[in-house]
Amino acid sequence: MNNYCGTSRIAGCQFTLYPMSDQFIEIILSALEEVDTSKVWKDTDDVTTCIRGKMVHIFDVTKAIFLHAAKTGEHVAMSGTFSIGCPGDSDADVYMDETDTPLNEEKSREIMQQAGCKFSLYPLGREDYMDVIYEQIDLSRHRNVEVSSTHYATRLDGDVHHIFGALHEAFDSVQEKVSHVTMTFSISANSPTNKE
Repeated sequence: MNNYCGTSRIAGCQFTLYPMSDQFIEIILSALEEVDTSKVWKDTDDVTTCIRGKMVHIFDVTKAIFLHAAKTGEHVAMSGTFSIGCPGDSDADVYMDETDTPLNEEKSREIMQQAGCKFSLYPLGREDYMDVIYEQIDLSRHRNVEVSSTHYATRLDGDVHHIFGALHEAFDSVQEKVSHVTMTFSISANSPTNKE
């Protein structure tokens, strides 16, 4: 892999979807089929799905896949990592020419789903990284989600649309200040256990 920075701000997300059901194959495949991924570069293997392109489309596709899996009523979880500014991440620059209109928002908007999510921001190459992180945690309190602290992460509870909105805004805000940012997340819906 070449170690150089591309000229565009390609964002990406590598995630794994976990339906807790004996119908897991059908749930995963139907969620992938229902989501329009034509504005992102996509690669799925036996471990993860990786999507890359404009940030607006990365969040649109990730949220839509989770929602379409969760609407089955089965317990579904998703874990992944968002990234922007990774040195060498210039392949698929062509997807940066897409318009900013998300393709899945209209269909996804109809799905109402409560969930719990834990996320951690990693602004790389900054000595004041904790200040950047705390600023986003504070802002999360104004995004229609319940915010609580947990070890090594921040927890968000609420509607999936609001959770992904908070994740998107936090990630976007940090990437404007820091050249390379990653954000890990785990989100779960329809869990048979109550929030602890």
